Amino acid sequence: MVSAGAKWVAGYVAAWESNDPKQIGALFTDDAVYLTSPDAQPRRGREAIVAGWLEDLDDPGTWAFDWRLLHEDETPSGNFVIVQGRTEYPAGKDYLNLWVIRLDPSGRATEYTEWYMPRPR
Repeated sequence: MVSAGAKWVAGYVAAWESNDPKQIGALFTDDAVYLTSPDAQPRRGREAIVAGWLEDLDDPGTWAFDWRLLHEDETPSGNFVIVQGRTEYPAGKDYLNLWVIRLDPSGRATEYTEWYMPRPR
């Protein structure tokens, strides 16, 4: 059985590939908080998250992403998920990623924080 966290990350990658506002928005609750880094000003609410995503989007085919779940805690109130990934931009830098995600019982993110660290090629 695929966990809620794995489903969410697969949905995130699909939205990243499409940059479709409906796919992006479907990942988050109405009042979700999205931090592009731990010290960043958060994007608050689905509309702000979608708008920020579209401002900072990566064009399809310009990146590759590999990931794995490091931890998932499933509770009746939702899931706590930690994901480790690597993003490769053939025309640019590579990054190691760490995502911390809180999901509600329906599988939408209420909170998402990403850390990314440039890596030499």
